[in-house]
Amino acid sequence: MPGIYFVIKFLHILFAIIAFGFNATYAIWLIRAQRNPQYTEFALRGVKFMDDYFANPAYILLLLSGLTMVWVARYQLTTFWIAGGIALWIIAIILGYGVYTPTLSRQIKVLAASGTESAEFRALSTRSTVVGITLAVLVLLILMLMVFKPTF
Repeated sequence: MPGIYFVIKFLHILFAIIAFGFNATYAIWLIRAQRNPQYTEFALRGVKFMDDYFANPAYILLLLSGLTMVWVARYQLTTFWIAGGIALWIIAIILGYGVYTPTLSRQIKVLAASGTESAEFRALSTRSTVVGITLAVLVLLILMLMVFKPTF
């Protein structure tokens, strides 16, 4: 079984790089759009595309590959770093799919209707930023748990 475990682990790490790597670029896209408002729609649609087709699927594959490694290696789901990672992943998924993605979709619609200077667009931008930072912190905590594997 060691061979299959390392293949799954490689895929798991690859999914983590894709998920967090794409997410990390969102701030760059959005900051550049703030400095050049004529590119705001392009930036928001680019972030939405990357989120829908790369980052979010990678987060789902992270759970599946992680659970597969737990099963193959016969780890216990109650192991602190595993249980903690799963709990934080659930919170991140709820925030991501339940708040960030709908906020991003709404931003695109409001931008088309009202522009970047509207109060609603600015409020959505603030919400997107706060949720995005919160998600980044959650994912960094998950990464720390997976890398350092603390026990209590």
